[in-house]
Amino acid sequence: MDNVNKLTAISLAVAAALPMMASADVMITEYVEGSANNKAIEIYNNGTAAVDLTGYKLVQYKNGSTVATDMALLDGQTIGVKKLKVIKHPSAALGLAADVDAINGSAIYFNGEDAVALLKDGVVVDIIGSLPTPKDWGIDATFIRKLDSLEANSVFNAAQWEQLPKDTFSGLGSLETPAEPEVPVFSCSGAKIVPIYQVQGAGESSPYVPEGAFESEAEVTVRGIVTARGESLFKGFYLQEVKGDNSPYTSDGVFVFLGEAAPDAIQPGVEVCVQGKVKEYFGLTQIDIKADKKFEVGAKGEVPVAAPFYVADGETLAQALERYEGMNVALDAGSDLKISRTFSYDYAGRRNNMLVSYKEPLMKATQLYPALSAEATALVKSNLENQLFIESDYKPADGVIPYFPDFNVETGYIRVGDQLTNLQGVIGYSYGAYRLVATNTITAGDFIRGDDRTDAPSVATKGDLRVASFNVLNFFNDVDGGDTNPSGSNRGALTLEEMVLQRTKIVSAITAMNADIVGLMEIANNGFGEKSAIKNLVDALNEKQTPENAYSFVEITDADKYDGKYFGTDAITVGMLYRGGKVTLAGAAQAIDTPEQHASAGSVTRTKDGKTETNPGNDAYQRHSLAQTFKIHDESLTVVVNHLKSKGSGCLEDWANFEESVDPADQQGKCNAFRVSAAKVLGETLKDVKGDLLIIGDMNAYGMEDPIRVLTDFDASKSDRDIMTASWTTLDGKVFERQGSKIEKGYGLINLNTKAHGTGTFSYSYNGELGNLDHALANASLAKRLVDIEDWHINSVESNLFEYGKKFSGDLAKSENAFSASDHDPVIVALSYPAPVVPPKPEPTPKDDGGALGYLGLVLMSLFGLQRRRR
Repeated sequence: MDNVNKLTAISLAVAAALPMMASADVMITEYVEGSANNKAIEIYNNGTAAVDLTGYKLVQYKNGSTVATDMALLDGQTIGVKKLKVIKHPSAALGLAADVDAINGSAIYFNGEDAVALLKDGVVVDIIGSLPTPKDWGIDATFIRKLDSLEANSVFNAAQWEQLPKDTFSGLGSLETPAEPEVPVFSCSGAKIVPIYQVQGAGESSPYVPEGAFESEAEVTVRGIVTARGESLFKGFYLQEVKGDNSPYTSDGVFVFLGEAAPDAIQPGVEVCVQGKVKEYFGLTQIDIKADKKFEVGAKGEVPVAAPFYVADGETLAQALERYEGMNVALDAGSDLKISRTFSYDYAGRRNNMLVSYKEPLMKATQLYPALSAEATALVKSNLENQLFIESDYKPADGVIPYFPDFNVETGYIRVGDQLTNLQGVIGYSYGAYRLVATNTITAGDFIRGDDRTDAPSVATKGDLRVASFNVLNFFNDVDGGDTNPSGSNRGALTLEEMVLQRTKIVSAITAMNADIVGLMEIANNGFGEKSAIKNLVDALNEKQTPENAYSFVEITDADKYDGKYFGTDAITVGMLYRGGKVTLAGAAQAIDTPEQHASAGSVTRTKDGKTETNPGNDAYQRHSLAQTFKIHDESLTVVVNHLKSKGSGCLEDWANFEESVDPADQQGKCNAFRVSAAKVLGETLKDVKGDLLIIGDMNAYGMEDPIRVLTDFDASKSDRDIMTASWTTLDGKVFERQGSKIEKGYGLINLNTKAHGTGTFSYSYNGELGNLDHALANASLAKRLVDIEDWHINSVESNLFEYGKKFSGDLAKSENAFSASDHDPVIVALSYPAPVVPPKPEPTPKDDGGALGYLGLVLMSLFGLQRRRR
């Protein structure tokens, strides 16, 4: 190539690169989330050349989603050097000046819990709002970018933005900060000061708010000392009486709602007088001064001493918290608050936080009592009244606890059951729950350990044989060159680093369990070959075992394989490992098909309020179960591994009960009848098994829920509630049950955890409630062999931020230890299978006349006896 051609090629390359270079200069500079349709996004070109906006678009991450939705395509638009462009809702009334470059975006309808991003060719150039976005993060607010932060950022940094009041539009089209409107100076001089404890009163709502109303008829004036500022979760500040009325029944504190961060002058210790209406805002008593901002700042003094929080005899935690609403409190040993959900991601609140309860962690009602029983109903209510969320004001960065800076996986962990002490904060209420917003920091020594970590389960050295059940939280080896599964999806690790960490943690856990047979759930369903997930796991596991303790995996027969390779059609499946040095396979593995549900659209109706609807069509599936018989000495043991339909799925019965979009009223989760159908098939298939039988696995049903009762001791004649199977089910391609049937009698298996420890056991935590989804059910002969059973609490009580994934954990360091290897605890069963005692062979006693014939006669007699015994 000659020099001219070289220069031409270089010039073309530079020209091609210019749009990408310019793209970093285009950024979001203003976000307006105002009343009605007053929505707008302002973008700015900070570069030295005009930018063609073809390929650019604005997207929103709606209601906390991490998946983008298009709002406005900017193809065909340009933006000049150091120029601004406003993209607004077509019906927005913004009062823009005539020279503002503004265009309409028909889908500009984001709300206060939607992050907004600017994309170029599908890549995020700039974003405002965290992902996932906290609830009400940007509601009724305008955000403008600070002039010293005019750089696009693909990760939201709140420090780069300034928040302005609702319906502030005067800055659109200009980089200048809008002038603050002049507000008349307010003074409390001459006003009647109402004590805060009178505003709060002794009931659940303020006596100043009429019954059936949500606000007082007139404004009140209160004065107090600021105990805390609220800038994000609760936008305003907390006031407290210095002395109060010395009554334990009334709170001396109240929240003052500003709708934005308080001015810098309002700091803890400052005396402030405010005037506004008393409002009951979703259960929180507050003084609302948002509209007129009637407050007067006084002198700075000391913050009132935090009141020790306690629950009195005969009251619930909720009742006690109501007495302290708005106050600055301290949790000490006498508070007796235990961690019920450790610090982890709260999907309801879309932020990381923690949950505590009074005296002990919460137990799932249907773990202890049958669904809809009086006891279960009472416990559901009691649990709702026994919750306090521990929050920080600002949504914490991923992997960080603002009030516990020493949070770490090795020494700064928090476990369910730990008692929380020495934390101070203010009591608020929002979205149906009390919340303590922390105002100080604590250390690891402030957690009084309950059930602390153990390096191995105590059952690991008990018995002659150990069988374990372990849900391994979507162990996929796709990123390590693994074979595909029938769905083609990857539910597990997204990088090789994550996958190796996950595998290492699982190997650490299984090695410590020292189980001879291990049932697995949620392992990738990608066959049994060299590139399968189960082979990948077993190879890594055996590197940590002695030769005599090496594991093999059970493989189903070719006839049972879907498409000649898979165990069923789901992305995940069950598996089974065993130590060939301890047990011997007795025959081929058996695949136990479970029911499917197929109801074509329009085949089922439901009626409500006189209106009849037909179903939209339903197809539901369950993972098949795996059975394998082993020989231990001369004894026979059949182990069945299961993973029944999940509680979060949807089945026909949920639709029929108008519960397709809500949690079913019986507290058993969705698809309960479908799981009962699977339990029925298991019971019928296994009722005539010879020898010992052990059913293990993640049944997606708590200890007293219908599927477990059907497999154990249910008796319809002694129950005031029917247990039904699902309708429209098939089995192995044939009709199983057109209409759901009533279960009359359970299959008599014995719940080994209940037998050994009672019903109050757990292997899983969900929404702050503990219970057993992972079970070990035995026939009578196997139950007699039980030495011990243990839920090894390495996962359910730990923070899910310690798991292998990095989605919500940020820069938090991970560990290769067994803790948070999954989200389910392994269940390990120790059994007695003593080796047969072989009596010593007696030494022959020669007769007096001795000789070879005498000894030969003894040998012949012995052989003759042996032949007879062998008949």
